[in-house]
Amino acid sequence: MQLLDTRVPAVVLRIDRNIFHHGTLGAVRSLGRAGVEVHVVADSMGSPVARSRFLREMHPPPPPRSSPREIAAALRRVATRIKRPAVLVPMDDASAVAVGRMREELAPSYLLPSPGTLPERAADKADLAALCASLDIAHPVTLVPDSPAEAADATRRLGLPLVAKWSRPWLVPAGSTLRSTVLVNSAQQARELYLRTEEAGSPLLLQAYLPPGPNRDWFFHGYADRSGAVRAGGSGRKQRAWPRGAGLTAVGCWTANPQVQALAERLTGELGYRGILDLDFRRCGATGLYHLLDFNPRPGAQFRLFSDSAGLDVVRALHLDLTHRPLRAAAPLLGRSFVVENYAPLAALRPAPRGRELAWHATDDPAPGRAMWSLWCRHVSRRLRERLCAVRPAPASARVARQAAAQPLIDDEKASSC
Repeated sequence: MQLLDTRVPAVVLRIDRNIFHHGTLGAVRSLGRAGVEVHVVADSMGSPVARSRFLREMHPPPPPRSSPREIAAALRRVATRIKRPAVLVPMDDASAVAVGRMREELAPSYLLPSPGTLPERAADKADLAALCASLDIAHPVTLVPDSPAEAADATRRLGLPLVAKWSRPWLVPAGSTLRSTVLVNSAQQARELYLRTEEAGSPLLLQAYLPPGPNRDWFFHGYADRSGAVRAGGSGRKQRAWPRGAGLTAVGCWTANPQVQALAERLTGELGYRGILDLDFRRCGATGLYHLLDFNPRPGAQFRLFSDSAGLDVVRALHLDLTHRPLRAAAPLLGRSFVVENYAPLAALRPAPRGRELAWHATDDPAPGRAMWSLWCRHVSRRLRERLCAVRPAPASARVARQAAAQPLIDDEKASSC
C-alpha cells in the first residue's frame, strides 16, 4: 500500500456540469480511502458524488464559461476555507487548461506539477494534429477549413463519413445543440457546421474517419513525474463504448500493449509534459498503425482501472509526487476490467476472475451507487418522453435543432468525458 501524506488535503475540480461523471467519484474514493481529506469543487445539485463517505466537503464551482481568472478566484476562496496548501486535481479539459494558465497565481495555495508543456497545448486538437505531424506519430488526416466551401470540399478530399471536431471543445456552450465531435455524412452538413464556428468558440476540424473494429480502440493513462518519467497507469483496451462504436469507455480491460506504451512515453518526453495524461488511440485496420486521437491533460473517467497491486493509480501518483513521497513500483493487474454499470449493466454481472472495478458501486461506499440509479432512471424516463414528443409534427426550426442534437457522438469525455 502506498503511504500518502495525509496532512495534505486534495481538491478535485470539475467545471463541466455532468452529474454522471464517474471519474470524479473515482478520484474522491481513491484519495479518501488513503486517508486524504478530499474537497470537490463541482456542481453538487443531485450529484451522486456528494453522497460519498470519503468526501469532506462540496464547494460551488465557478459559473459555466468562466475565464481562467474567475476559476482561479473560485479556487482561492476554497483555499481560504481549507487553510493549508492542497493538491489540485482538475478532472476536465476546461479546468486543466485554466489551472495551467493560472499556475503561478494558484501556486501559493495549491501543489501543482512543474510547468512543462501547458495543458492547453496538449488539449487543443488543432495543435495536437500539428504536433503529431512534427513527431511522425500517426494521426488521422485533418483539415482546417477557412470557409463553408472548403468545409464542403473536405468531404470530397477525405471521403464520407468523416469526423468533425471543434479545436477547443471546452469552449462549446453548455446546453447548445453543438457537440464536441460528430460524424459528418454530407457536404451540406460540413458546410452548416462551419457556419457555427463563432458559436463554438474555436476552429472546426474535419478529420478522416477510422472505422472501429475488434481490438482497435485503446487508451493509455499515466502520470509524468517531476523527472519526466511516466509512472502508474498503463494501456487499456476499450471493449465496449457508449454510444456503441464510439464514445466513452463503458467496459475496458487492462491489457499490455508495448506499442501504445512506447508511443505514450515518446510523446510525453518530446512535449516535456508533466502531470496526469489520458490518451486515446485507434488502430487502423488497413495499416496496423495506432493513430493518436486525443491527448487529455487530466485523468480519464476510467482511470481507476489502473490500480496496481500496491493500490497506486494516477491520482495517488500525483499526490505522492507533489508531496515528495516515493512512487514504488508494483505489479500491474493485467486482465482487470472496468465497467460503468448504467451503460453496461449486464457486463457488471458477469464473472471477473482477474478483478473488476465498478464505476459507481462500492461495498465500502454504497450511497453514490444508489443515488446514481435513482437519477439514471429519471434521466432515461425524461429522454423517452422527449423522443415521444419528437414524433409529433414540429416547426422546421425545431426539427433542425433536434437533428443537430442527434448527431452521433464519436468522442467520449468528449461525450461524457474515455
